[in-house]
Amino acid sequence: MDNLTHTLFAVTLGRTPLGRAGRGTTTALVLASNAPDIDIIATVRGGASYLRWHRGPTHGALGVVLLGALTAAIVWSIQRSIDRKTDPPDATPSASFGMLWALSALGIFCHILMDLPTSYGTRLLSPFDWHWFAADLMPIVDVYLVAALFAGLLFGQASEASRRRNAAIVLVLMAANYGVRAVARHEAIALAPRVFGPLMPQACDGNRTDRPLFVHWPQAQDNAGLPATVPGGASRCLADLAAMPTFLSPFKWRLIARLSNAYELHDVDVLDSTLRRPAEAGEAPWRVTVRYPDQWTPMVKTAAAAPVAQTFLGFSRYPAARWVADPQTGVVTVRWTDMRFAGGMALDQRVVQGNIFGATVRLAPDGAVLAEQLGQ
Repeated sequence: MDNLTHTLFAVTLGRTPLGRAGRGTTTALVLASNAPDIDIIATVRGGASYLRWHRGPTHGALGVVLLGALTAAIVWSIQRSIDRKTDPPDATPSASFGMLWALSALGIFCHILMDLPTSYGTRLLSPFDWHWFAADLMPIVDVYLVAALFAGLLFGQASEASRRRNAAIVLVLMAANYGVRAVARHEAIALAPRVFGPLMPQACDGNRTDRPLFVHWPQAQDNAGLPATVPGGASRCLADLAAMPTFLSPFKWRLIARLSNAYELHDVDVLDSTLRRPAEAGEAPWRVTVRYPDQWTPMVKTAAAAPVAQTFLGFSRYPAARWVADPQTGVVTVRWTDMRFAGGMALDQRVVQGNIFGATVRLAPDGAVLAEQLGQ
């Protein structure tokens, strides 16, 4: 999630009974709820460094413990300095270092939990395992979540009891928001056969019928392309299917069908009743499906071994590969685009130089890497 949401959520937590731990509680929660994004310092070495470290160790178990201790130490030191200068001492005692550490660890843990349900994902197990995990429920910025958090903080300021009541209401609304999105995502995937129609082939793995809530990547075949052979001698098969949340509505989703040779994208509104009735003559929703080629030729696989390409492919969940050869020089330009962010669906608050949602590698005729960069 974006840092504004993390901050508002931390202040809301400070208005629950957790706030009774003593002075410094809310400060520790706010700092800790933003601390994992300290990995932005990796941008000083460029976009590739950013992708390599983004949502890595600071978003794992080590981050919870070590960043929690660092945050607690900062807040505890500030509070001790204030207490020494305050005469008479404040009636409300400062929270102990142990309590600040526990609350800071909680704030970091909640940050990670809020990043996990986004289609962007997070690397929960880093640095021990660098796989990404996601649940595809939330956009990077959820305007409804931000509105609920703001409203809970703005209203009901008359007493401590009203503030705690509002915090409880906001937490319930947040849970309801996640629940609605989970149901809507399930419905969007269920509508895929209707909206893709004849464009949706049989599954590459005929035994796979599940669409798990939590997914992880990269898979073993991601950096080498999808299997060349498909069941039954068909020309293509369905390797994966996902529904990505959109920015404004929890009921509008982008379906991404990963085929063995291309991607098919289709926007769907789960409240559209026409998609649930029997198809009438002339109705063909698949005609507005957008198709992206995915060409994993030997030269593309060679380009995928370049360092920048490896970094990008480790981050990208749905990398669509294209290539073009210069007829005069024989130089081959290979480009990848992450289909999760095709069509301007990305809104990353941690802006870095270049487009981190694509990568380009140029190869000489003998396969040597001439140039590589993030972006197109």
